[in-house]
Formats: sequence, structure tokens, C-alpha cells
Amino acid sequence: METHSPSFSSFKSYLRALSDTPNRLSRRACSVCTSLEENRVRVRSGTEMKRTLRWHDLIGFGVGGMVGAGVFVTTGNASHNCAGPAVVLSYVIAGLSALLSAFCYTEFAVDMPVAGGAFSYIRVTFGEFLAFLTGANLIIDYVLSNAAAARGFTAYLGTALGLPTHTPLRFTIHSLPKGYNEIDLIAVAVVLLLTLVICYSTRDSSWLNMALTALHILFIVFVIVMGFWRGSWKNFTEPGNPKNAGGFFPFGVSGVFNGAAVVYVSYIGYDAVSTMAEEVRDPVKNIPIGVSGSVILVTILYCLMAASMSALLPYDMIDPDAPFSGAFKEGSSGWKWVSNVIGVGASFGILTSLLVAMLGQARYMCVIGRSCVVPAWFARVHPSTSTPVNASSFLGIFTAAIALFTDLNILLNLVSIGTLFVFYMVANAVIYRRYVTIGSTNPWPTLSFLFCFSLTSVMFTLLWQFAPSGKPKAFMLGACIAVAIAVLQLFHFVVPQARKPEFWGVPLMPYIPSISIFLNIFLLGSLDRPSYVRFGFFSALAVLVYVLYSVHSSFDAEEDGALSLKTGESMKGPLENEVHTQKV
Repeated sequence: METHSPSFSSFKSYLRALSDTPNRLSRRACSVCTSLEENRVRVRSGTEMKRTLRWHDLIGFGVGGMVGAGVFVTTGNASHNCAGPAVVLSYVIAGLSALLSAFCYTEFAVDMPVAGGAFSYIRVTFGEFLAFLTGANLIIDYVLSNAAAARGFTAYLGTALGLPTHTPLRFTIHSLPKGYNEIDLIAVAVVLLLTLVICYSTRDSSWLNMALTALHILFIVFVIVMGFWRGSWKNFTEPGNPKNAGGFFPFGVSGVFNGAAVVYVSYIGYDAVSTMAEEVRDPVKNIPIGVSGSVILVTILYCLMAASMSALLPYDMIDPDAPFSGAFKEGSSGWKWVSNVIGVGASFGILTSLLVAMLGQARYMCVIGRSCVVPAWFARVHPSTSTPVNASSFLGIFTAAIALFTDLNILLNLVSIGTLFVFYMVANAVIYRRYVTIGSTNPWPTLSFLFCFSLTSVMFTLLWQFAPSGKPKAFMLGACIAVAIAVLQLFHFVVPQARKPEFWGVPLMPYIPSISIFLNIFLLGSLDRPSYVRFGFFSALAVLVYVLYSVHSSFDAEEDGALSLKTGESMKGPLENEVHTQKV
């Protein structure tokens, strides 16, 4: 029998591996693993992560991850330009979309309580290549967004301290090109300090998150109370300028949905909770409560904030960039101190969302390392702290380096196209996994349904965005809805489910995941062209990395038996104990 030579043992071996790329792609790109294999592969991390988190910790992480400074920015933009006072309903629609996606995440997280989140879910459903593509985009989105958020902390800190708009908290190096010449040491310090916290202990990170989130919620309640106290109900129906449209729906029903697309960015962050499933006690009980509960709680807070802002000022007088602090500055000087308080609250919000996002990105990288598509060094869990120190440190330093000098200009007003793409993929994966059993079920009826339903949703979104208003548009939109419902009903009655979840499953299958698919496509349609350009660039870069490195690394691991079920008897005990704990 011919002995397999590792692809990276020498330059000659690597050239030989490259020549064999087509064969390796056909073997590895669509290879899927079972949930049991995904659980067993944790042995590659050495020390296991400690199960110390309960449902209240998950709710804290979920609220902390979502309730950042985004609501202080997106609410004004959505109200002034899209929905008017009906922005409250925009938050309800966006919250419903987030909740439906959260259901899909929960079914996977309960069945596979591992740290990989969406990467693991796509890997066990659609194979290694799509999992790597989604995981790589998530990591990139996390790093860029965290770097921008860290720089945003410096700006809000200046507001909290009452400093002028052009704050001296950053200094400029004129020899560097514009956009890369404002050095932000405070952002670097914040990222590195949070990196130390998440490396030290997940449990201690939870306590810090709880404390910061509690303070932030107190500030939010303060803003809500002040808004209703100083506000007037007439602002919900009367514009500041009589020439502008009035009423609760000044931009019509379409404006409410456009507003939902704008404010949805404020909900991004709950997905990081699913990456902590490996550290949750009794995942069957705690994960559904933690994920869904945090989305519901945040939706209530957001709706109250939007209502209080609408009471403060007519929609056409709201500052899109600083709605709350701007509203109080409009009043007498005796109320200007409230804008400083809002700056303090937004600063706490950035810290909590940054902490949760950094926890999530490290666990994504850890599990991607276990699958051998990136160096296994990232998968190591430190024996003393039981945290993925290597992944946390690498991504923390990378994030700090970008935050030091790059003015990303994407803080909370740019919806992450990569994240919405992953939400869309997870919703598809839930349906596919329920209706298809590999080796015994014909996958084509399910794949055909997913393709037809997605295509109809894309057509609806394009018509909504670009077709001129009038009866023809309304007729075509109605036709798309009718076709989507017909396809969904046909699939539901003709194709039987191949499996039932053992512990917890998405209710009303396949309706809830299908609605999630539609809403995510609709929200993707609201993004601007630069977002798609960035997504295409990073996706192409991820494909290049996969072809030049990842497929060969995973091929070597498969040849060596590292990806097979036969990982040793030492894994049986922990896995059986975990399943027993779930059933209890």
C-alpha cells in the first residue's frame, strides 16, 4: 500500500498536491460529517471547554451582543428617511426576522452543542467548502466590525466626557494616506484588554458582560423615560414641516419594511451565543431560552426606544446620525447634559457588543481549526483557562492592528452582508437536514424547493427595490407571493420529513425557516453596491485560500484518520455523559 506524503512536508510535495487539486476538490468540497463526528472532533482541541454557562448567562450574552450603540444610530436613519413614527413597527418586523433565524440556530445548537456555530451547521449539511466560505466571511465580518466598534468607542467616550466633535483622543500622522492616518491608541487598548478577559475565563467574561449590560440597560431605560417625559403624542402624527407627509405612516407600508432593513443591523449579535453551546450546562433547556429570550427582550427594548424618540421630535426633525442626543440638544441648555449621559450609555453598549463578538469570533476560529481547513494551532484550548487562547489572541491582535490606524467608517450603519448570508444558509440547512437523510433520501425534491423558493424571493425583492410604483408592480408582487405560497404548500404536502429532532426542533416546519429565508433575502436586497463588492472580494479570497491550502490540509487529515470517527475510545466517555446530561 502506497504511503501518503503530507502536502506541506516539502515544496515538491506541495506541487504534487496542487497537481492533484481537482481530485481532492471532488473528494473534500462536498464532504459532510455527522453531528456525532462534529462532537467527537473536539478531541483535537486537547482540553475541553468547561460547561459553566446557564440560560441567564446566554440571555446576558445575547442582549450584550445585540444592544450595542447601533440603536442610537439606526433608529434616527430609519425614522427620518424610511418609516417615520412607524419605525416602531419596523423594529417589530426586524425582531420577528431575528427570532425566526434564532429558532433555526437553536435547533442546530441543541443537537450539536459545539462551539462552531454556523460553520458546524453548514458543514454537517452542505459540506466542507460552503462551510469554509461562510466561516471565512463570518471571521472577516467579525474582525472588521470589531475594529470599527473599538474606534467608535473612542468617539462615544469623547461625547460622554463632553469633548468637542473633533476630539483630541486620536492623533494624526500626516505622512500616512487619508483614512489610515488617525492613530487610535484607546481602541487598541480596549481590544487588547477584552482579549485578556476572554482568554482568562469564559465565566468571568460572563460576569463582566452581565455588569456592563446591566449598566447599559439602565442608560436605555433612562433614555426611554426621559423621551416619554419630555415628548408629546402629537409628534407621532404631525411633522415639523407642514409641507412634509404626516400621519403615523408618512412613507406608507413600504417605508416600514425599508425601515426594518435599516434597523436589522441592531439585532446582529445573537448568533455569537450559539458559538458558546459547548460551554453551556444542559444545552437542551438553556440554549432555547437563552437565544430566543434575548431576541424577545431586545425587541421590546428597541420598540420602547423608538417610541420614545418619536415622542421627542417629529420624524422630519430627527437627526439621522445622532437622534437621541440631537433631540435633547434641540431643547434648552438645561437638558444638554442628557446627550453626555447618552454617550456614556453608548460606550457601555459598544463594550458589551465587542466582548460578545470577540468571544464568538474566537470560537468560530477554534472549530474551523478542528476541521483542519486552517492550521490546527487555532483549535487548541488552554488546559488552565479552558478557553481557545490561540484563536482569541491571534484575532485580538489582528483586530487591534486594524483598529489602530484604519478608519473603517462602517460602525453600525453598514449591515453585514456576510452575516445575513450565513443566516440565509442556516435557514436552508435546517430544512435540508429535516427532509434529507444522506444515503437513504433523494435530495433533489428538497433542493428544488429551496432553489424555487429562493428564486421567487429574489424576484420579489428586485421588484420591490427597482420596479416603479403602480398597479403593475402590485400585481407582480402579489404574483410572487402566490407562487411562493404555492411552492411551499406543495413541498409541505408532497415531501415527508426524513427525521425528527431528538431534543428541540423548529416549530411549524417548513414554514418558519421558509419565512426566515424570504426575510433574509429581502434584507440582503436593501444593501448597497459597495457591500456586495466587499462580499465578492472576500469570498473570492476565501475560495483561493481553500484551493491553495485548506482542501489539501483536510485531505491530509482524512488520509491520516484525523477526521474519521475512530478518534479513540477516550472520547466515548465525555460524549456519552453529555448526551445523558441532555436527556436528563
